[in-house]
Amino acid sequence: MNCDEILYKLSKSKFRSSFHLRRYMLNYINEKGLDKIKEHAYDFIRKRLAPSVIPNDGKQTPMKGHPVFIAQHATATCCRGCLEKWHHIPKGRMLSEKEIDYIVNLIMLWINEETNHS
Repeated sequence: MNCDEILYKLSKSKFRSSFHLRRYMLNYINEKGLDKIKEHAYDFIRKRLAPSVIPNDGKQTPMKGHPVFIAQHATATCCRGCLEKWHHIPKGRMLSEKEIDYIVNLIMLWINEETNHS
């Protein structure tokens, strides 16, 4: 499934579509720039989502504080359970670089949409 298809499906979920960037997050993105936000996304995904075993899986992504966290909930890339359910990426193994790239690209697409509609 490509990113546009999954974003469309996610937009039909009442829960997933309820997430939006708040003004302070949009200001943060404008201040830091999208390249820096993408760096943050890679860092968060590699540390919090990529390992094969995550002790606090399902609770590792905060619901506030950083635009990437909000994007992760909106794109169902917040935990391995959501990755499995929505993106068919199985739990219990390390994420590949290709999967990490897919997740970060999806997050950045969502953030771009949010910044363009604010």
